[in-house]
Amino acid sequence: MPTQLIVGGIHRDATDGSTFEVLDPSTGEPLARVSSGTVGDAIACVDAAAAAAAGWAATAPRQRGEILRRTYELMVERANDLALLISAENGKALPDARGEVVYSADFFRWYAEEAVRIRGEIQTAPGGANKIIVLRQPVGIAVLVTPWNFPAAMAARKIAPALAAGCTTILKPAGETPLTALAVAALMEEAGLPPGVLNVLPSKRSGDVVAAMLADPRVRKLSFTGSTEVGRTLLNLANEHVLNSSMELGGNAPFVVFDDADLDAAVEGAMVAKMRNGGEACTAANRFFVHDGIAEEFTERLSRAMAGLAMGLGYADGTALGPLVNAKTQRKVADLVAEAIDSGARARIGGTLPEGSGFFYPATVLSDVAPDAAILRTEIFGPVAPIVTFTTEDEAIDLANGSEYGLVSYVYTADLGRGLRVSEALEAGMVGLNRGLVSDPAAPFGGVKESGLGREGGVEGLLAFTETKYVAVSW
Repeated sequence: MPTQLIVGGIHRDATDGSTFEVLDPSTGEPLARVSSGTVGDAIACVDAAAAAAAGWAATAPRQRGEILRRTYELMVERANDLALLISAENGKALPDARGEVVYSADFFRWYAEEAVRIRGEIQTAPGGANKIIVLRQPVGIAVLVTPWNFPAAMAARKIAPALAAGCTTILKPAGETPLTALAVAALMEEAGLPPGVLNVLPSKRSGDVVAAMLADPRVRKLSFTGSTEVGRTLLNLANEHVLNSSMELGGNAPFVVFDDADLDAAVEGAMVAKMRNGGEACTAANRFFVHDGIAEEFTERLSRAMAGLAMGLGYADGTALGPLVNAKTQRKVADLVAEAIDSGARARIGGTLPEGSGFFYPATVLSDVAPDAAILRTEIFGPVAPIVTFTTEDEAIDLANGSEYGLVSYVYTADLGRGLRVSEALEAGMVGLNRGLVSDPAAPFGGVKESGLGREGGVEGLLAFTETKYVAVSW
């Protein structure tokens, strides 16, 4: 289990020798100590990425793709070990961790195929004076900042397209979950990745080290996944240096159930949309809007399904709901639920902070939630489903759009016309129509409003790491 910085292919300690603890959320006890990079280490990572940049950009696309393909194969071979590591440092239940490994590996497979398909264009200028040639070239050194909730997937979703495009990179993983990022980087070294192409900088001095890298004129790209609050700060820094930036920020997804919906399918989809990763996902369904004619039946069915989830150590067999990532998140979820109940909501299941070690919170369903409740304005990031009723289609759309976020929305209806009409009206970058899962490496992932800028995944995710160059020529 690597625990040191990876700089230019060398695994080494921080220059000042500092480290930080990674905790096991299931017990609250230390799991490992990891080197904590300094500003000097950050610049050393940029140095290493700069030294490798020309060689990697000149590497044949097929060769780049083969390294990504080999990484995919190694991740599949080591899936059980990676899943245990994810669960140990993140807390998610093993089934969720195994699903994350498969999802992560597929980014390397997808971009292994896309590396050889970076297409340009050629056309005759409308006036006939010259030809227009359009080339797509690597944007340059990319700083990749990833969150703790999907430590393998968020890293893979950035690393794979950046490397496929020919960029060299510095990965700054979240302080809660650096071990998975280091393990993935070690697999890429085993797959044949040259030194300096991927550097990994775990650090508890996140603001300082990221700011130092963004201020370096050799860095030309920032790709960040995390909270909208931190995203605003990084956008301000990127703005100072006119950096190409991609932002995948917060979400507050509505889950809309119309009265003609298949309730079995809606509850099944709700369990995926809400309880994947224990609710600690930017795509998690956070606001349930259910037609008043079916609200009680839907609530009862969802409550039964969520009550059936076994809560326990994330890496224990049989666990379906692991702990939250840390004590701060646990307290936030508990406070949101308590405030909702104080304001008139009713806990159908859960709603009480458990005693004992670890950062656990039970699956919770709240009914009779007021449309203006605080819990509906906040990204919960926990296993809590607040339910609000509506009467008309227009009311459902207004409720769903009543947020500064616009990452993903979910809609359940048997009427295809209504489903497409509502999907078009929703202010979201993605819509799950009669589906509780939208993420796919081949699809453009991203949001509107304060949920971000740009897209990851799909062809768009690759082009985000390229610059467009136009050549005018006559022959």
